Amino acid sequence: MFSAILFALVPHVSAYAVLDQWLAAVAAEQPLITPSPTFQDGVTRTVLLRRDILDDIKGDVKGILSDLGSAIPSYVASGVPNFFQDFPMGKKAQESLGISDEQVDALPTSVLNIPGYGNWTDRGWNLRFHGNVYKQPPTSEEKLNDLSNIFLIDTEIEQLKPDEQVQARNLTASIFVLQQSNETVTFNLRPAPTAGASGEQGGGGAVTPNGGNQEVRFPYPTTTQGDFDAFVQIESDGLADGNQTNDIQRLNVYTQGSNIGNATAYLVPPTGFTIISDIDDILRVTKIYQPKEGLLNSFARPFAAWKNMPEIYANWSRSIPDFHFHYLTTTPEQITRNYMDFIYKTYPGGSFDTRPLNFSDVSATLSIRKFLLDKIFQTYPERKFILMADTSNSDVMKGYPQMAKDFPGQVQCIFLRNTSATDPGDRFPYDTSGFKELDRSTYMFFNVPDDLKGLDIQNGQCGNTTILQDVTFSWQGLPFGLSKDSAGSRSSIATIWMGVLVTGLAAFFL
Repeated sequence: MFSAILFALVPHVSAYAVLDQWLAAVAAEQPLITPSPTFQDGVTRTVLLRRDILDDIKGDVKGILSDLGSAIPSYVASGVPNFFQDFPMGKKAQESLGISDEQVDALPTSVLNIPGYGNWTDRGWNLRFHGNVYKQPPTSEEKLNDLSNIFLIDTEIEQLKPDEQVQARNLTASIFVLQQSNETVTFNLRPAPTAGASGEQGGGGAVTPNGGNQEVRFPYPTTTQGDFDAFVQIESDGLADGNQTNDIQRLNVYTQGSNIGNATAYLVPPTGFTIISDIDDILRVTKIYQPKEGLLNSFARPFAAWKNMPEIYANWSRSIPDFHFHYLTTTPEQITRNYMDFIYKTYPGGSFDTRPLNFSDVSATLSIRKFLLDKIFQTYPERKFILMADTSNSDVMKGYPQMAKDFPGQVQCIFLRNTSATDPGDRFPYDTSGFKELDRSTYMFFNVPDDLKGLDIQNGQCGNTTILQDVTFSWQGLPFGLSKDSAGSRSSIATIWMGVLVTGLAAFFL
């Protein structure tokens, strides 16, 4: 009904007036919208838009939705690059589960240990330990079903296949955990014989060292959100010195007192090549730009590789010596076990970055990718980086070309899947203006994994001459048949804004 009213009103509204109202709304502070009173467990049903809403439109839609008095969470209109936001933590999660302080005290402690990377310094190896300490409350299937339905769109968990119901409940359980502050974490390091699935012995991406056995006590207590993240100097104890080897050395990291807090870490020498790869819609099928499909693909359905990308990565692992794989997703860390399990079963082994809990609001989410990129670039100032993602990622479209400007000479290649060219479900434009000052030979927009075959990345061949590169250094993939030239006028811009607003609101209410 709302969509019919909206479409009826559009012809009678001055495009100029609407545009002026929208531009004025950009600067307005958007308060959090009161949660729906229909669910009393402290969380609200997820209502979603895609992650690549134009920056200008973010403020516009927020202002209009606020005027409508909608119960849509404020993050929806901000173009946040994730489905999941505003996860309950601490007391809020405890209240959602209906458990007492005494019951919490009796629970065992668990650790999410994220695969880290280490660098060589004049003092030896420094290894990054990062993750989260939490308690997992026992929750009935009925309760998990109720909580799972919060995150589903136009369906209920009972309508899913049995295996999808199990995955949805498991993922929901990982969201409703109780983070533990002021905890001390201790790790045991051991040589890792294998990690990853490149088809090579050991899984690719590294070698098994001759030593490295040791105990490491993390020097800082966990944060109020239960997080820990710092580089810690470790003993050599049979490890090859970073200035004497080009090998990436692989270590298993076991958390004392927790049988699920294990990960694999990678000691990466100062020089060589590192690929920093996004995951959603580049390594796996997510369709993050189609909210219902994207949420089901993330929440309930088994993760599936995007076409033959595993073949591309396996070939790079075999053909590029000592190639370091680093997987970076801005998905909140509570739900990244599925991501890590999928990567290690499908792609070469490598280190990981996720969004920690102290980056939980909208503004922090939009900056976390750049923060994590800066961290790894600064850790390895002599390494060359290959950056991989897709055009549906607004923070990537800004962040990747900015890395080439901020760290001259370190970005070897940028590869971006053009999702709007190959998936009719992605109907939103993307901004290529950040690439204007870059050497065109250093980046490529591609359509399918086979476009990446045969490239000599080591020697700087980043382009496939058979793939047309129609880069306008402006908004591309504009809706409603508008060209980049016609989009320059004020009336056309207003039409674009109106069209995208209609499309966005229709996604909410149709």
